[in-house]
Amino acid sequence: MNIRKSLEAFEEQILSSSACLSVNSQGRRFAAKECTIRTVFQHDRDRILHCKAFRRLKYKTQVFLSPEGDHYRTRLTHTLEVSQVARTISRALRLNEDLTEAISLGHDLGHTPFGHVGERVLNELVPGGFHHVRQSLRVVDVLEKEGRGLNLTHEVRDGILKHSKGQGGLLAPDEKSRAVTLEGQIVRLADIIAYVSHDLDDAIRGRVIRTSDIPKDISAVIGLRHSCRIDRMIRDLISQTLADDCRTIRLSVEMDEAIRALRSWLFEHVYRAESVQTEFDKASHLLRELFLYFCENEAIFLKHGGRRFDGDALEVSVADFIAGMTDRFALTLYRQCFLPQPWKSI
Repeated sequence: MNIRKSLEAFEEQILSSSACLSVNSQGRRFAAKECTIRTVFQHDRDRILHCKAFRRLKYKTQVFLSPEGDHYRTRLTHTLEVSQVARTISRALRLNEDLTEAISLGHDLGHTPFGHVGERVLNELVPGGFHHVRQSLRVVDVLEKEGRGLNLTHEVRDGILKHSKGQGGLLAPDEKSRAVTLEGQIVRLADIIAYVSHDLDDAIRGRVIRTSDIPKDISAVIGLRHSCRIDRMIRDLISQTLADDCRTIRLSVEMDEAIRALRSWLFEHVYRAESVQTEFDKASHLLRELFLYFCENEAIFLKHGGRRFDGDALEVSVADFIAGMTDRFALTLYRQCFLPQPWKSI
């Protein structure tokens, strides 16, 4: 019995006409025998979930560098919260939840250690620049499985590549930068819904700000408590998308403006707060020194676990290595490379 075919038929019965059906996928980069149990998007989700880059997200910074408390978000818990938000929206709109989950779980695989400060450092140093979105795609296409990649479907790869907003508008400004599936468009918004709320929650827990500091015109729209904020943003997105007959994933004008205002406020009062930025300045110096050291000493780079792929410049290979590091691995490696080590008797 081919269970996958039964699942594909079930999708055709229950999903919206706007959904991306597994059977209609544009396929993988390289031909491969499909699973008889899982649909292609379920298979992609599992490939991402079991890859090494996904496991390393556990020890990568979200906002606070190596926090002492156990309840602060990491890049892994951020990814799981994005997945929850995206799956809730996808299910409500009768879209393909498996596709949405696969994109969500893979969207930040290319993130550097120490959050966006690592991304800024590599962007300055790597010829042609560096962005975690492109790196996430490079992880699944090239770096995983010793250079073979995960061979994901076109729709998942497209969603990963087009998930980031930067500091511009929440919605993709044109069709070229918009995910080809509504499921991919959901992840783009689920990402910001998750992080503006949980980064605010962590900042309050870390006493960087107080709840009373949040501008009242923002909290009046989005809410004060984390659960309330998530609920309001999700409900707004679902209702506005349904009102537009699911042509595009969208928010109301009021909610869109409130989220963008909150994001700007977070940049000013949390991400660039002196208490947060001081440690990130140190992290920036650390990554810069490692990058330059390895570019000047290829043998040492390879000794510490770096890899070279045919056709890649050394700077690209070093960037791959550094981007894949966890915070604690980068700190340990810096101590090994630049600080005196205790004498070891023979």
